[in-house]
Amino acid sequence: MTKSFQQAFNALKEHTCLSYAKIATMGGLCNVDHIIVKATAPNSSPLSDKYVHQLLRLFAISPPCCRAFSLGFARRFGKTRSWRVALKCLLLLHRLLRSSPEDSLFRTELLINRSNGSISLYPCNFRDVSSSDPESFTAFIRSYARLLDEISNEDNHRRRPGPPDNSPEEIGRVLEVLEQIQSLIDRVIECKPTGVTARNFLIQTAMKHIIRDSFVCYTVFKNDIVFLLENMFQMPTYQCCISAFSVYKKAALQADQLYEFYQWCKLMGVCGCYEYPFVDRIPLLQIQALESFINGMWEIKDDDGDHQSPSSSPLSSTAEKVGDEGEEERQPLIKLNDDDDDDDDDDSWEDILEASVINFSSHGSEEKEEWRIQVYNPFDGKYVSNDPNYPWGL
Repeated sequence: MTKSFQQAFNALKEHTCLSYAKIATMGGLCNVDHIIVKATAPNSSPLSDKYVHQLLRLFAISPPCCRAFSLGFARRFGKTRSWRVALKCLLLLHRLLRSSPEDSLFRTELLINRSNGSISLYPCNFRDVSSSDPESFTAFIRSYARLLDEISNEDNHRRRPGPPDNSPEEIGRVLEVLEQIQSLIDRVIECKPTGVTARNFLIQTAMKHIIRDSFVCYTVFKNDIVFLLENMFQMPTYQCCISAFSVYKKAALQADQLYEFYQWCKLMGVCGCYEYPFVDRIPLLQIQALESFINGMWEIKDDDGDHQSPSSSPLSSTAEKVGDEGEEERQPLIKLNDDDDDDDDDDSWEDILEASVINFSSHGSEEKEEWRIQVYNPFDGKYVSNDPNYPWGL
């Protein structure tokens, strides 16, 4: 009885909101609230494109409408307890964010209302009371809201025009962009619906927009990760090298998760199978090889004094322990598996790199030893080398 009363009360409240928006429009006020309420009606119809186009035209003609939309969205999304209304609010915001330039007044007003607490996408306090499975719908709405919260925070996921250079500023920018995209991909995977929400028509409509945006993110990610791999051995500091390796290591783990997520989406009929990009999976052997090589490379460069050694870096997870004879033994820089057998610790990095390492050679008693490594690049099927005398594609 209580549940039926809540559903009836929620339907009455939504009808009252629609009536209020009509009265405000008849009084000559801005019709942004009316458009928001009509676009987010509590029915099973998908969000109509005409409401998105109407709002975009209003934003272009009357810039103050951007602030009116932010306030209207905050009221509509913050007060509703219907998952249909909340989902359409998020879909409307998603479509507007995708259609608005990064420096638009709409995004500025949205950031202002988020900063002062008028709009709360994360943490999201929405709770559904209008369905038979409120937990599943509530979880999806909150995951979707968190994704949009991160999307509205990101400034740029595209490479600057022109070919990239190897300057420290460009490498630092690429690292920052890759970390942002990896966070977005995590949020996309968290939006996977469960229970009865997985086959709901409105939920699948929202998933199509989420998945298609992830295609763009992953395409940019693949291009930038290749650039990062090619410049990993020319990092100016040890900390930059560790940051790049951490991003590359996470990319290997995230590729498996994204592949499984895309396979599930294909089975559920979300988007066409031809739309999905090929997910490049990085072998674990290559991650182990890079880890071992970075340890050895920076031990050699430690003699210069200009670089930070692995043992003194605050970002390094290298640990040292003293044996029975008082000799210090260095453990791996980054542990990939905590449950590895003790016998695996005795393996040298030469065994791991047997197929990819070219033994370093000495060119004189006064010259410094250098290592040359060939690392397989899974994104373009080539090998890359850290030696400037060798081409990247072998």
